[in-house]
Amino acid sequence: QQTKQQLGSKMVNILLSRSGLVALALTGRSKAFTFPYTPSNTRLRYSAMQMSTEAKQVLVPIADGSEEIETTCITDTLTRFGASVTIASVMPDLVCTMSRGIKVMADSSIQDAIGKEWDLIALPGGMPGAESLRDSKELINLLEKQKNEGKLYAAVCASPAVVFASKGLITAGATCYPAEGFRAVLSDPADDDVVVKGNLITSQGPGTSLKFALMLGEQLYGKEKADEIAKAMLVERKPS
Repeated sequence: QQTKQQLGSKMVNILLSRSGLVALALTGRSKAFTFPYTPSNTRLRYSAMQMSTEAKQVLVPIADGSEEIETTCITDTLTRFGASVTIASVMPDLVCTMSRGIKVMADSSIQDAIGKEWDLIALPGGMPGAESLRDSKELINLLEKQKNEGKLYAAVCASPAVVFASKGLITAGATCYPAEGFRAVLSDPADDDVVVKGNLITSQGPGTSLKFALMLGEQLYGKEKADEIAKAMLVERKPS
C-alpha cells in the first residue's frame, strides 16, 4: 500500500477536452482512463461515441495575432453542437501567440487540412493575424474550393475585409469590424451583428462572437438545435 508521501509525489494531470471527456493520468501508471464529465445540474451529456463520423467537420485557421475571444467562441460553441473542430495553424509553429498574448496550440498545420472535406471553414479576426491568414496560399485555396462548392465559409472582425475582400471571396451586404478602413473595402457593408449571404457568414467582432458562433451552428445543425444550445449557454436569441 502506497504512503501519502508516495501518492503526493505523483503528478496528476486532469484534462477537460473539447469533446467533454475528462482524462485522468497518473505518472507511474501504465494506463490512463477516461470517464464522461456530466454535470448533475444540466441535461448536457458528453460521450466519445457521440463524436462519430457523422459529426460536421469544421476548420478554424489561426495565426500569431488572431483574436482569442473569437477563436474560442467559434471552437467552444460548435463543439457543443457536436461538431468535430480542427484548429489549424498557418504559422511554422503549432503554438500561436494570439492578439492579447494568450498562447493557443493548434491541432494541426494548415497543410494537414489540404485534401480533406470541410462542412465549414470559419476564420477569427484579430490583427496582424488576419493578414497572416490572407497570406496563406493553402488557406486561400481551401476557401476558394469551399466557395465554389457551395459549402459554408465564415469570418469575423477584420477577416471579412482583410482576407475575404482581398481575395474576391465576399459578396455585397456582408459585415466586418466597424472601422472605416475595413468597411471601405466592402460593397454596401451591413450594420448587423451577423450576416448570412448564401453560404457566406460574417460578423463584427469579439462582442458579437457568440451570436456568430450560434449562427454557424444553426447553418450546420438547424435553428431548433441552435436555440437549444443557446438556452444551455444562457444566451438570448432574437426570434427569426
